[in-house]
Amino acid sequence: MKLLTKELKKQLPKLNAQENKGDEAIVYIKFFHPASQWTWYVLEGEQKGTDYMFFGYVHGFEDEYGYFMLSELEEVTDPFKLKIERDLYFEQKSIRQVKEGLKKGEY
Repeated sequence: MKLLTKELKKQLPKLNAQENKGDEAIVYIKFFHPASQWTWYVLEGEQKGTDYMFFGYVHGFEDEYGYFMLSELEEVTDPFKLKIERDLYFEQKSIRQVKEGLKKGEY
């Protein structure tokens, strides 16, 4: 599965474009590891050389905002050869809604 399509690139705001929106910033893409709790909620992104840099909310051992690269997501494999996937059914929503859903165990 292709993690980042041309269509998604066109929709995704550039880095720092949503920084003043707080919890009303929109999440455009959800990446996840199928055998763990790790999930990446993408708010922004842009091309950086031959790679693509994202900014988003990461749900893992801790929940935090941060930057991550497409190449990093593509390189992840586990002992069972599972890779990071994009949630094809994810609908754009505010980061506030995502955080509320995480608290309820919905995501």
